[in-house]
Amino acid sequence: MHTQSVAQLIAGLRERQFSSVEVTRTYLDRIAALDSQYNSFISVDETAAMAAAAQADARIAAGNAAALTGIPIAHKDIFCTDGLRTSCGSRMLDNFVPPYDGTVIQHFKAAGAVLLGKTNMDEFAMGSSNESSFYGPVRNPWDTRLVPGGSSGGSAAAVAALLAPAATGTDTGGSIRQPAAFCGITGLKPTYGRVSRLGMVAFASSLDQAGPMAHSAQDCALLLNAMAGHDPLDSTSSTTSTEDYCQNLGNSLAGLRIGLPREYFGEGLDSATGACIDSALKELEAQGATLVPVSLPHSALTIPTYYIIAPAEASTNLSRFDGVRYGYRCDKPVDLHDLYTRTRQEGFGDEVKRRILVGTYALSAGYYDAYYKKAQQIRRLIKQDFMDCFAQVDVIAGPTTPGPAFALGAKSNDPIAMYLEDVYTLAVNLAGLPGMSVPAGFVDGKPVGLQLIGRHFDEARLLNVAHRLQQATDWHLRRPESATLATGASSNASAKGSATGEQA
Repeated sequence: MHTQSVAQLIAGLRERQFSSVEVTRTYLDRIAALDSQYNSFISVDETAAMAAAAQADARIAAGNAAALTGIPIAHKDIFCTDGLRTSCGSRMLDNFVPPYDGTVIQHFKAAGAVLLGKTNMDEFAMGSSNESSFYGPVRNPWDTRLVPGGSSGGSAAAVAALLAPAATGTDTGGSIRQPAAFCGITGLKPTYGRVSRLGMVAFASSLDQAGPMAHSAQDCALLLNAMAGHDPLDSTSSTTSTEDYCQNLGNSLAGLRIGLPREYFGEGLDSATGACIDSALKELEAQGATLVPVSLPHSALTIPTYYIIAPAEASTNLSRFDGVRYGYRCDKPVDLHDLYTRTRQEGFGDEVKRRILVGTYALSAGYYDAYYKKAQQIRRLIKQDFMDCFAQVDVIAGPTTPGPAFALGAKSNDPIAMYLEDVYTLAVNLAGLPGMSVPAGFVDGKPVGLQLIGRHFDEARLLNVAHRLQQATDWHLRRPESATLATGASSNASAKGSATGEQA
């Protein structure tokens, strides 16, 4: 059962080939037996998961099941879950148990999905490697010496290792797409405002967006159907109507215009990764798409722009963690100043402190106009670049990352090198556009991702393009060797993964 896609599990549950209790038990057993290799989960609530599975089976038997009823899902540990710890990968929230469910969690519960547990992540979603978590780094199932990407690395690793059929993630500058590329799965960052942010602990409020992570575009479409929609309790939630994202997956690509920004295929792109991207694009071209050269002239400014805006918003959002109302509190503070200072010093990790300091500086008197205001002006130019391109093309394509996954520790002491891992993904968040990463081959046994970028609220088209690519290729069907081990296998088994041909 653990090798089946979400779509296959849905069909099997409806045809009574197996029960949700059996499926959920299978995944819980795999997590218990195998996750010591990957460290992809922070919290697992076995009792609640089995109870939810039994309720799902009852709904299916009664004939009132929704599409995802009975399907086990893992959630990034940034979504508030009633009665279950929500840590954001930080010591600051290690003891925080929310009294309510975030809107995304509510939607999945209403659909009858089963919550397996909460996945590991870079602290407060700040990172590109999943090495900044208070609970230790996540390891890539394709090779446990490599990073899985971040900040949604726990979700990506859990799906790639077949510990969950699908998971949620959040994307502030590439945090769904980059780990999806590194772990060989499909990840979708919807248009800003398409999915509610209520109950999703904020990093950078104008950039954060939740989205699905799974093996295929079809599975992501099924999850997005449950996640998307207006939330009157979220002021940034869009009132633009949703659609059935599965309906047009099989549409022909004849006449589709795919823009290829020259800035994404030049210096900085690993040549072998570029060859994989070219191969994927040729497959889309063979299906009737036309490849059109385009330009995003302000691409070189995305990293400095992002790393002014995101830290500025983070410094504001994280000011609430002061040891007074919830979360970590230092021991025996002598006064209020000592409480604030030591709580934040002890509760936050280095990367979070670094971004808070940068953001506070950028917003300080005398520097606001020079840094934050200027970054917002450049952000508008970056968005306009995309609008100009979409006057010529339907979709923009390129690499998700400059190269495949790198070794654990290789860039942890070089923040600039780490930030450059998001060079192709940041602009999508700055412009509020939908983007996704689709498996596009392997470099030395390590997965590579093709990035697709669409117009605002054009997720259905991106899913269509990704699905048609996956109908013609098997990259999304390959599984790491460590994930194919039988439940109960030794946690010391095979540190090195391989691109097996096992099908989902």
